[in-house]
Amino acid sequence: MLRDILYLVFGLIAGGFIGFFIARRYMKKYLKDNPPINEKMIRAMMSGMGRTPTQKQVNQMMKQMNKYM
Repeated sequence: MLRDILYLVFGLIAGGFIGFFIARRYMKKYLKDNPPINEKMIRAMMSGMGRTPTQKQVNQMMKQMNKYM
């Protein structure tokens, strides 16, 4: 009886860890394949703020975005 409960608890803990790392790996791959922001979006955002972005500014913004991913 006690052994069954320990197996259950151990199985839940191990499953939680395995599930966490699988989900983490999947999300990293998904974000790498489908970035949430691209150059067109940055240009549109800066144009919406009343600025005409240069290519250098767009590249700097992309570098900052990729730094945190």
